[in-house]
Amino acid sequence: MVRIRLRRTGAKKSPYYRIVVADKRSPRDGRFIESIGTYNPNTQPETVELQMERAAYWLSTGAQPSDGVVRILRRVKLIDETGNPMPYTPPAAEAAAAA
Repeated sequence: MVRIRLRRTGAKKSPYYRIVVADKRSPRDGRFIESIGTYNPNTQPETVELQMERAAYWLSTGAQPSDGVVRILRRVKLIDETGNPMPYTPPAAEAAAAA
């Protein structure tokens, strides 16, 4: 099974995370398939950079997000409150549809 999860980097007591797609059996900071974003909890407010298209692609192929990633994906509206993936439309497509 493929999971979307956080990979910890950064110094001691100053965590910085990469959002990666990895096999469930791989260790937390081990081998991964693709890096799709970053998460920095040390800034105010917390900084999240995410490749929305890639995250939506992996969710559509059946990748299961970890608990921490679920909270991040809810903030960017890729997952609804029940945990189901929501359809993603790029901002350029929304602007073209409105015109």
